[in-house]
Amino acid sequence: MLSHPVSGVGVSSDKSQEQRALVESKRQEVISLDNEISFNEAIIEEREQGIQEVQQQIGEVNEIFKDLAVLVHEQGAMIDDIGSNIEHSHEATVQAKSELVKASKTQRSSSSLVCLLLVIFGIVLLIIIIVVAA
Repeated sequence: MLSHPVSGVGVSSDKSQEQRALVESKRQEVISLDNEISFNEAIIEEREQGIQEVQQQIGEVNEIFKDLAVLVHEQGAMIDDIGSNIEHSHEATVQAKSELVKASKTQRSSSSLVCLLLVIFGIVLLIIIIVVAA
């Protein structure tokens, strides 16, 4: 009978060690899971920050495109004005050419008239000189 109680204590001590080992194993698993959760939470936080940065950059790109659209619209109006000015300049140039041709003809006819008047004046002067001399 003495051997029985001693072996009972040994069994109890083995069970206690097994329970301790099991508890320690479970505790290690819990610590491991806690570490994994902390790691995953850090990754999630990092991804959220990345997403926020991307959202901010998308907003900035959106503003850039809006500004670009305004510039394109303004430049389109300026190009239309330039085209209109070119058309008006062409019309003015054609009209100026016509006026220059008329002025040239008028100047030629004026020169011819002056020459004709000088010839007539010379003939009249010659007649007067002949009459006075005779």
